[in-house]
Amino acid sequence: MDKFRMIFQFLQSNQESFMNGICGIMALASAQMYSAFDFNCPCLPRYNLAYGLGILLVPPFILFLLGFVLNNNISMLAEEWRRPQGQRGKDQAVLRYMFCSMAQRAMIAPAVWVSVTLLDGKCITCAFCTSVPVETLGNASHPSLSQGEMKRVLARIPCKEIYDGQELIANEVAVRYLRCISQALGWCFVLLMTTLAFLVRSLRPCFTQAAFLKSRYWSHYIDIERKLFDETCAEHARSFAKVCIQQFFEGMSTDLAATRCHPPRKAPADAGEAAEKLLGITDQGTMNMALKSWHRCKPPLHLHPPALPSGNGWAGEGQPPAHPPVPRRETAAYYSRV
Repeated sequence: MDKFRMIFQFLQSNQESFMNGICGIMALASAQMYSAFDFNCPCLPRYNLAYGLGILLVPPFILFLLGFVLNNNISMLAEEWRRPQGQRGKDQAVLRYMFCSMAQRAMIAPAVWVSVTLLDGKCITCAFCTSVPVETLGNASHPSLSQGEMKRVLARIPCKEIYDGQELIANEVAVRYLRCISQALGWCFVLLMTTLAFLVRSLRPCFTQAAFLKSRYWSHYIDIERKLFDETCAEHARSFAKVCIQQFFEGMSTDLAATRCHPPRKAPADAGEAAEKLLGITDQGTMNMALKSWHRCKPPLHLHPPALPSGNGWAGEGQPPAHPPVPRRETAAYYSRV
């Protein structure tokens, strides 16, 4: 258990690096998932577009949501957004910073999926095969077909084994045309994502450095405050359970001693230490009230200095003296003149 606890504490202290590693693994997994995915275009005019765009857009949306689910800060963001105002105000800039930080990591795997899909070209070929310019790439002298028959023939372009429109347009020509467009879109998408990542990561702190530092500081504070509160609650619950169990066995020991005339054993020293950690909260109602108070009205972010005693001369500290101090070298001359 100690080893698992050390690993968990290490992951908590290096949460940002751990989340970056998780996002990288998800990106590699998304590329591997697409390579293992069996793409089967329906080759029907009514379903090609929906199937192709669905494979292109639906898995990235799922991976985007999964990136938020795997991020532990999503619950902290929702709690900070939905909590009552109380004595502590809510800074919208901090909430935006937290959401943008999570969205940046969650976008890695969907971007990899879309890039790999566009560079492969199967989805675009399936979705837009009925839009191939037959007048430019095909046989213009072919007998005219109706609009429905034309779409039915072109919809079979991704399915080479059942394509029967070689006289209208060669299958290889149409596939190469659509794949070329898809790869061009893929490289443009990669360039766009790289440029946006550069702008977000590099140029944003340069324009709003003070606001950026403030938002990052308070986002870290919220994260650390929540962790410390959970650790304090866990320590209090452990001490409460220890004292409660100790009192139970002390009561059983007293009953047995009264029955069998044996002196009860003394309570161990660690039970007293556990009682000191309860901080005066020793019943269920008080603890529930404290938890509700923490949720409804968190303490303001202002640390008050400790109160100084007023009867030993410290009450006047911080006030300017009535007369300026006399230097040491001039002390004798000062008293001789007086």
